[in-house]
Amino acid sequence: MIGKIKILIVDDSALMRRALKEIIMTDPSLDVVGTARDGSDAIEKVRELKPDVVTMDINMPVMDGLTSMQYILNDYPEIAVLMVSSLTAEGALTTFEALELGAFDYVAKPSGTVSADIHLIGREIIQKVKLAYKSVNGKSIRARIERRSSDIHQKKVESIKQSDVTEIKKCTKVVVIGISTGGPGTLMEVLPMLPENLGAAVIIIQHMPAAFTTSFAKRLDGACRIPIKEADPGDVLQNGRGYLGPGGYQLVVRGEAGALRLPSTPKTVFMPCVNVTMESVLAAFGGENVIGVLMTGMGDDGADAMVKIRKAGGITIAEDESTAVVFGMPKEAIERGGAEIVAPSYKIAEAIIKAVRRIS
Repeated sequence: MIGKIKILIVDDSALMRRALKEIIMTDPSLDVVGTARDGSDAIEKVRELKPDVVTMDINMPVMDGLTSMQYILNDYPEIAVLMVSSLTAEGALTTFEALELGAFDYVAKPSGTVSADIHLIGREIIQKVKLAYKSVNGKSIRARIERRSSDIHQKKVESIKQSDVTEIKKCTKVVVIGISTGGPGTLMEVLPMLPENLGAAVIIIQHMPAAFTTSFAKRLDGACRIPIKEADPGDVLQNGRGYLGPGGYQLVVRGEAGALRLPSTPKTVFMPCVNVTMESVLAAFGGENVIGVLMTGMGDDGADAMVKIRKAGGITIAEDESTAVVFGMPKEAIERGGAEIVAPSYKIAEAIIKAVRRIS
């Protein structure tokens, strides 16, 4: 028991509590110290058991997971909370709210609130529990939330978005942002700071289940100065607009006009794949008109494409370890020589703006 990561499982389904415990206990470095049947019970169990990580269901009786999480993080900011979401529009919206309020990340149940096939994502659950323990410091998460509210929202314009009152602007440059684990909260630090008159189109590749990307695009659009939409086939890139790659498809750019396509191939671990999108943008616009950005996430998706963009004359930006929730993807880009600029998350918007001006 000494040295093991202590986990509390919170779910109103006895089947789910048992299944999650079985999955987690297959790893010798993890220990399930208790379970709770609802959010109120979770608060009491946290006080009693002092876990390192809490896996938190969202929809529960007595007290829901979002409310419970806020009480727990307020009293125990050193505890990491991993949300366990259902793949519904309602589940997506609540998950994004939880991430903005301090949750480390989420895992999506494969088949509804009670998923008998939860074992299919067993590896992901174990990985994210470990990452939550290693990478999340409650105080740093709280500082990021406070910075987001005091900095971003104060600077957000109150007027109508520029795109609503001006003519369509042909795309001349493209910013491609690749991001994974920890991405939704980090993007909320970056995208709202981009100005309405940004002289580039912005493509966002966030590793995320297909059922979540529509809701996430709407949430980003409501928080940002530039309009952001989930990409549709046939969309044409425009300066000062953002396009989120829909889950389950690749997002590729074809031709100098910047037409978007959403093929179902090549099949990659993540759909959409950062490497695939970045390389298509590079082929369509040439390196001198491309800015690659790689931020928090597991693995190395996007690292090779960042090298190619930099070698072709583009500008590349990687998130610094000091703010990366998971220093995987940006670390790989840096180590391979694919990052010209390394900056913490709260300075990446400024770096993007400077890069766009630099290649004007």
